[in-house]
This record gives sequence, structure tokens and C-alpha cells, in this order.
Amino acid sequence: MTTAIDLDKLDLAALLCSRVCHDVISPVGAIVNGLEVLEDEDDPSMKQFALELIAKSARQASARLQFARLAFGAAGSAGAQIDTGDAENVARGFIVDDRTSLDWQVPRALLPKNRVKLLLNLLLVAGSTIPRGGRIAVSGEGDGFRLRTEGSHARIPAHLPTLLAGQVSEDGQIDAHAIQPHYTGLLAREVGVTIAFSMDGEVVLIEAAAA
Repeated sequence: MTTAIDLDKLDLAALLCSRVCHDVISPVGAIVNGLEVLEDEDDPSMKQFALELIAKSARQASARLQFARLAFGAAGSAGAQIDTGDAENVARGFIVDDRTSLDWQVPRALLPKNRVKLLLNLLLVAGSTIPRGGRIAVSGEGDGFRLRTEGSHARIPAHLPTLLAGQVSEDGQIDAHAIQPHYTGLLAREVGVTIAFSMDGEVVLIEAAAA
């Protein structure tokens, strides 16, 4: 059995903040560890390791904050538009690593901010379908988007369609992990889009089309 998610604005804001903090706390913690090594170590090789750790972690923290600013933030006043080229840049910084690649085929254009926020959040949803990494391909489909993921152990997490539909199991809870797909569903309904999943072998398709 499922029930409709009923969060007030303060709880929604708090959970989204928790999600952002969860994403940046790891690289920030690594920066702190690297600084401690620089203070305590005299070994040149350890100091070099610490400097490399700090540089890598600072890049990660910056990329995650830039992504969060567009995906969750206000990104301008009401009615503002966002360049999909900017969305691509922050998406690559956040997603692409030694485990996951991104094939971006969305035409560059100025789109309403909530539609771009939906796209970025769909990328996070897509990433959750390939827990061991793989390839994410995204394209523009008229007023919607189409995402294709492929990777080892690809799957559609059981809770995803339910959370995107604005529902949760009766004994389930909305936490910092569940809030992101729920927020994606809120964005989809706001811009008049429905989200559908399908799977073929180790390929997952996510289609966001006009309702």
C-alpha cells in the first residue's frame, strides 16, 4: 500500500538542504584531512599526496555546489530561463568520473528554469539506475527529455516510480535520499510532464514527455 506524500514547505526545504550537505560533506572533509596532513607531516611525498587530495576534493566540492545551485536553487527570479549549455557544464562536472560517462545531446537553448531543473534532477535519477557506473545518454525530445542508462547491474530501484509519483509506502519515510526523486516528481508535475521507465537487459530508459 502507498500513501500520498504530504510535506510542508519547511520540511521540503530542510530535506533538500540535507541532500546538498550530504553531497558536499565528503569532499570538504577530505580537504580538512589534507590540511591536517600538511600541518603534521614532514615527508615530502606525503605533503604532495595531501596537496593532490586537497586540489581534487576542492574541484569536487565546487562541481557539486554548482550543480546544486541549478538543480535545487532559485537560479534567478520567477520566470527566469537557464541556458542548457550551462546545465551541461554543471552536469559534466557532477556526473562524469572514472566510472560514469555522459553523452549530452540536448540542443543548446534558453529554457524555463523549472524545465532545466527537471532535466538535472532526472540525471540524478538516471544515475541511481547504474549503481556501479556506466553510461548516461540524454537527449531533448520536443517538450520533454529521454535518458538512457547502461551499465553493469543496471536496474530500476523499486521506490523510484512511487516517489516520482508523489507517493511513499505506508511504513516508508522521506529522508535526504528519498527527497530528490520526490522533488523531481514535483518539478515534472509543475511543467506538465509525465515520467515513464522501461528496461531491456542492462539498459534503462527514462522518458519525460508532455502529459
